[in-house]
Amino acid sequence: MPRPILVTGAAGFIGSHLTDRLLSSGLEVIGFDNLSSGSRANLEGAMRNARFRFLEGDLLDLEATTRALGESELVFHLAADPEVRLGAEDPDSHFRQNLKATYNLLEAIRSRRARTRLVFASSSTVYGEPTGIPTPEEYGPLLPISVYGATKLGCEALTTAYTELLPFQVIVFRFANVVGARAKHGVIHDFIMKLQANSHVLEVLGDGSQTKSYMYIDDCVDVFLKPLDAAFWQKPAELYNIGSEDWINVMRIAEIVVESMGLRDVSIRTTQPHGGRAWRGDVGKMQLDIAKIKELGW
Repeated sequence: MPRPILVTGAAGFIGSHLTDRLLSSGLEVIGFDNLSSGSRANLEGAMRNARFRFLEGDLLDLEATTRALGESELVFHLAADPEVRLGAEDPDSHFRQNLKATYNLLEAIRSRRARTRLVFASSSTVYGEPTGIPTPEEYGPLLPISVYGATKLGCEALTTAYTELLPFQVIVFRFANVVGARAKHGVIHDFIMKLQANSHVLEVLGDGSQTKSYMYIDDCVDVFLKPLDAAFWQKPAELYNIGSEDWINVMRIAEIVVESMGLRDVSIRTTQPHGGRAWRGDVGKMQLDIAKIKELGW
């Protein structure tokens, strides 16, 4: 009988969409989340499914993590502190919720010593400010400029190291920005919240020239379904860039949000801290080379 799939961060933006898709595929899913950034409301549909079980808990609690892992042979690890810019003010949160949490999950897997496959949701921020754009997976050296990016890179290193210790495989997905329903952070959400509070003025952090790649949530979930195929697991460790083949600047996003909300006479104002960046650690330009994953049919 197939064993349940564990999804950490299941109540978050991406995790809840992934959970819905796994359940719609007839699979049994255990969702594990501390609800620090996720919401039970995101799992409203999943909660009505007999093949879903939700466990509220924190990956920083090793015993709770071990219980949640149970006999799962496939783990989708999405739990993290998603607010990149807060790392400059509270780096300890990223250290604990990203790096320490991932370490605990790996230790729970190690204590069980059963064959396990892990899909890890990493980030384009591991590249820092690359000189080559679009940026391929083999780009280096990797020099993150945010604590978030640094901890994601550290998590990647930990997961690949554990493939030498255990009957364990890992696939790392380095994601561009993901947008869509249920998102509670990011530039689009921030702009909507600001305009709902004041429909006459919209503040854009930075100078508006920051240009990045964005992808829709359905496309993001599509790639998560690839590891359900055993043929996808060819190596102990593998990584893929996941993004889109276009990009857009923040000022144009602001204009689109204003237009989409049907607003008129909105004054769009910019700030220019840190050389035009939105915040310390913000990457000014980002687009990933996704040729590798496209070759596999995504």
